[in-house]
Amino acid sequence: MRQTKIFPNEVEELDHVWIPMADGVHLAARVWLPKNAADNPVPAILEYIPYRKSDHTRPRDDLNHPYFAGHGYASVRVDIRGSGDSEGVLEDEYTAAELEDGVSIINWLADQAWCDGNVGMIGISWGGFNGLQIAALQPEALKAVITVCSTDDRYADDVHYMGGCMLADNLSWASIMFAGNSCPPDPAVVGDRWREMWLERLKGSGLWLDQWTRHQHRDAFWKHGSVCEDFSRIQCPIYAVSGWADGYSNAVFRLLANIDAPTKGLVGPWSHRYPHLGEAGPAIGFLQESLRWWDQWLKGIDTGIMDEPAVRAWMLDSASPQRQYDVRPGRWVGEPGWPSANIEPQTLHLGDGTLTEAAPGKVGAKRLCSPLTVGLQAGKWCSYADGPDLSGDQRNDDAGSLVFETAPLDAPLEILGAPVVELTLSVDRPTAMIAARLNDVRPDGSVTRVTYTVLNLNHRDSHENPQPLVPGERYTVRIQLNDVAQRFPAGHRIRLSLSPTYWPLAWPSPQAVTLSVFPDASTLTLPVRPQRDEDADLPALPRPTGSIKPANTVVEPATNTWQIIHDLHTGKTSVDIVDSEGIYVLDDTGTQIEKRGHERYSSCGNDVLSVEGEAEWTLGFKRHGWNVRTYTHTHMTSDENSFFIQAQLTAFEDDQVVYEDEWRVTVPRDQV
Repeated sequence: MRQTKIFPNEVEELDHVWIPMADGVHLAARVWLPKNAADNPVPAILEYIPYRKSDHTRPRDDLNHPYFAGHGYASVRVDIRGSGDSEGVLEDEYTAAELEDGVSIINWLADQAWCDGNVGMIGISWGGFNGLQIAALQPEALKAVITVCSTDDRYADDVHYMGGCMLADNLSWASIMFAGNSCPPDPAVVGDRWREMWLERLKGSGLWLDQWTRHQHRDAFWKHGSVCEDFSRIQCPIYAVSGWADGYSNAVFRLLANIDAPTKGLVGPWSHRYPHLGEAGPAIGFLQESLRWWDQWLKGIDTGIMDEPAVRAWMLDSASPQRQYDVRPGRWVGEPGWPSANIEPQTLHLGDGTLTEAAPGKVGAKRLCSPLTVGLQAGKWCSYADGPDLSGDQRNDDAGSLVFETAPLDAPLEILGAPVVELTLSVDRPTAMIAARLNDVRPDGSVTRVTYTVLNLNHRDSHENPQPLVPGERYTVRIQLNDVAQRFPAGHRIRLSLSPTYWPLAWPSPQAVTLSVFPDASTLTLPVRPQRDEDADLPALPRPTGSIKPANTVVEPATNTWQIIHDLHTGKTSVDIVDSEGIYVLDDTGTQIEKRGHERYSSCGNDVLSVEGEAEWTLGFKRHGWNVRTYTHTHMTSDENSFFIQAQLTAFEDDQVVYEDEWRVTVPRDQV
C-alpha cells in the first residue's frame, strides 16, 4: 500500500484488488482511497478499460486517480475481463459479458464499506463507450458519467466505418488490439498461473479484424452497444467531452440533442487525449472540471456547473496547414443548449468552380476520376498526436478533386456545427464513394482542411439496407460533414472539395469511379454562428494539474514518423508510419516495457485493386527473470469481390517461441 499526501485528503493505494463476478471470474483492480474512507464512506469513481493497469496505463492512472481520491472519492481502475491482470478471455469490444461485468463492478463498489453507495464512471475511448453503454443498463448505484472521445453509434461514427466506407483505421485499430490481446497478465499479480492464463488468451481471443470486416452494414452486431438505438435508456447525468482533432467529436452534439437527463458538452482543440493531457493545446484543468461534476452529482454539492452553458467549444482560428500542432489558436464559446437557436444556416450554391449565395445559371456537369493519391494529406481518421497524423496542406489533394470556392471574404465568418452538402450527381459504377472536404484557402495559397466526411453512395438512403447505384442515373444525396467550430478571416476563401477516392483514410471502391456533379442543382449549407459578447464572460478554465507521476527510465527513445514515398520506377505510392514508444522502465515496479508499431498503406498508380494495408506490433515485458514478448502482423488486400486478410501471432518467453498461429481469411465485399 502506497500513501500520498499532496491533496486535502491523505490517499491510500490498494495496488491489487480482486472483484468477483457471478460466474467465478475475478477482475483485477487498483483502488485509491481517502485514508479515512473506512470510517467516512465516500462515492466511488470507476474507470473500466482493457489497457493493462499494471503497466501500459499505469503512468496515466497514477496521474488521474490519486487526484480524485485526494479530493474525497474512492477512485477505481479495473481491467476488463481477459485483459491486463483480469481472468478470462477478451473476445471483442463491448461484449454483453463486458457490460454485465460493469454492472456487477458498480454493485460491488456500492457495497464496499468505504463507499457511500454512489458511483460515477469516467473513461476515454473504450472507457467512454462502455460508460454510456452501462448507463443505458441503468444500474441503480450509477449516478453520473463523464464520457471522453466516445460515440453513441458504433457503425456510423466509429473507427471501423464512416458513411458506410471502410476506414483504414479499422485495420489499424484491429492490429493494435490484436497485439494487446496477446499480452500476458503480470506474475506479480496473478502468481504462477500467469502462463496458463496467457495461453488461454492467445488461443481464445481470435482475429477481431475478421468479424469487423464481415459486418459491412449497420446490422445487429453494430447496434449492440450503440446507445443511439434508444437514448431514453440513459437517465443519469452525462458529461460528453472530445476534441476537434479526435475522431469522436460528433457524438458530443448528438448526446446533447437527444438525452433527456442533465447533459453537458465540452469540445476543445485536442486529439484523442484527456483534456488535461490535450494536444494540440491549450490543455485545460480537466481533473478540476471533473471534480466539479462529481461533487454536483455524487455528493449533491451545487458547484454551479449546471448554471454554465450546456456546451462549450473551442472556436478555432485559421491556422496554416500542419501535420502536427503544439497549440491551436482560438477562443472558448458557449451555447445554452443544442441544437442552438444562435446558429444561422447560410446556403451557398455551387457554380462553375464557385460558391455563391446567389444561384448560378445553367452550369454543365463537372466530371472527374480522381487519382488514388487524393487522400495522402488526409491524416488519420483519429489523431492521437503521437506523430504527424493530422491533415496536411490540401493543395495536392485538391488538384485531383472537383473544387468550388467563394470569393475572398469581405468580413470574418464563423461556423459551429455540421456543414451539409446536397449534391446532385451520377457515377459510372454500381458501387461508389465520395469524399467531401471543407477547406480554408489562405491568401498565400496554402489550404487547411477544416472538416470533412466520406459517404458510400450505396448507403445514400440507409446504412442498414444499401442499394446498388445505377450507372448514369442522377441522384440527390445529403452529405453531413463532421461538426466543427472554425473562424474564416476576411480575405480567405471557403472551398468545397469533392473526390470519389480518399485513400488511405478510406478503402477505395472495387472499381475506379468517374464522378459527375451537377453544380446548378447542388448546395453547401454552413452553420454560421454570429459572434456574441457573452463569450467573453465564460468562466475561465483552470490550468492542468494532477497527482505526481512515478518516474520512468528511458532505455530506448520513442520514434514517431510518417513518410510518403513515391517510387517513380514502379509507380507505387506508400504511406509508412512508425509509432513506437521505444523501451522504458516503470521505476516504481521495475517493469521494462517495449512498444513498437509499424503501419504501411500503399497503392500502385490508379489501380484500386492494388491497395494494401499492413501493420506490425511488438510488445514486450521484462522484470527479474520474467521476459516475454509478442509479435503480430496483419496484412489486408482486396479484389472486386473480396477482402483478403492474412495475420500472424507469435509469442516468446526468454526469446523462445511458446505459441504461434496464422489466419488466412477471405471476406466477400458487399457494396463496399
